[in-house]
Amino acid sequence: MSTLIVNARLVNEGREFDGDLRIEHGRIAAIGSGLQARSDEKVVDAAGRWLLPGMIDDQVHFREPGLTHKGDIASESAAAVAGGLTSFMDMPNTNPPALDAAKLESKYDLAKSRAWGNYGFYLGASNDNLEAVRTLDPKSAPGIKVFMGASTGNMLVDDPDTLDGIFREAPTPIITHCEDTPTIDRTLAEFKARYGEDGLTAEMHPDIRSREACIKSTRLALSLARKHGTRLHVLHISTADELALFQRGPLVHADGARKRITAETCVHFLRFDRADYARLGNFIKCNPAIKDASDREALIKALVEDVVDVLATDHAPHTLEEKQKPYLQAPSGLPLVQYALLAAIELVHEKRLDIARVVQKTAHAPAQLFDVAERGYLREGYWADLVLVDDEPLTVRREDVLSKCGWSPFEGTTFRSRIGATWVNGRLAWNGRELIGTPAGQRLEFAR
Repeated sequence: MSTLIVNARLVNEGREFDGDLRIEHGRIAAIGSGLQARSDEKVVDAAGRWLLPGMIDDQVHFREPGLTHKGDIASESAAAVAGGLTSFMDMPNTNPPALDAAKLESKYDLAKSRAWGNYGFYLGASNDNLEAVRTLDPKSAPGIKVFMGASTGNMLVDDPDTLDGIFREAPTPIITHCEDTPTIDRTLAEFKARYGEDGLTAEMHPDIRSREACIKSTRLALSLARKHGTRLHVLHISTADELALFQRGPLVHADGARKRITAETCVHFLRFDRADYARLGNFIKCNPAIKDASDREALIKALVEDVVDVLATDHAPHTLEEKQKPYLQAPSGLPLVQYALLAAIELVHEKRLDIARVVQKTAHAPAQLFDVAERGYLREGYWADLVLVDDEPLTVRREDVLSKCGWSPFEGTTFRSRIGATWVNGRLAWNGRELIGTPAGQRLEFAR
């Protein structure tokens, strides 16, 4: 059955306009005004509500394989489509880590018929897998993830020659986690000496995982990218200081040229700051750390000014039991996919961003940056990954969280919008209240 969405307020490529949209065979068949319903199609009256391309989240940790007590591809992608995220790109630091082509393909196999959204998986870099990096099929992954800071297992790349080789040989964009581990270790030792291990608290996290550690590592990544002409995307920028290192301007210019070095921030850096540790503690402990209110304000401004190119989540669920441990034992990361788009839209209600810019940073830019084929836009012929936004308030409750970990840092927050419907590949996956049908996610294709 085809679907006709009428009386929508479509948001696409910098414009808001009233119109209708028809879905046929999983794709957008027509966009226009006054499209006439046929007898064989379902009609959805949008009644003036926003219709957006689904969010493409290029930074998630869905925990499969190996860490599925925290989350898995099925549970976390379900939470994602409930939040208007129709495609995701998952990180390689699973167990085992995705450090070669075979392990990468095994993750794709795990997602078949289980992922509610469309999926891509990064290849990870390590100190000893340069050959796997060099020989990666660029159509098989969105990019290569390099942890230039603390990570689990064998995924901290700290050998200078290996780093140079990765930046020289990478056949896809490199994405980096930038924190300088020696700086963090030194600061942590100082805090332990001053307060004792039992005296450390989450309020100290932005000082232990310091802005200095971020800046030093980010500068190194940029220097390597400039040396080799690498396409580099720096993830989860958390400080105002780092913003000066990046170029202002659109991701893709009118002549088709695009930035070689790009920046990303995450929704939690826009909604929380240092003052929130007193209330939320380890529940907002993440790496890099949420820092000061001045950093939050600078990051919002950087989105407006096109210094920061992408807005993502870094969704990283941990169980309540794990998060309630003492500071040093509590893992870093928080579940975000179900409420990330609503948190971004809240900035529209606050008149800090406009809705077209939210769409640019959450849908268009990830599609452009990672060469995602036929997604990320409201365009005829593209896959129908769509989100209808209701202008009704939503208060986040623990019992409504779909992530396997069962909690959200936004609990008790009232957003002024809610996700009214999500379509993935033309199929209704979320009707505003519950999941519909069965998982219909597809493997993302990269037009390279």
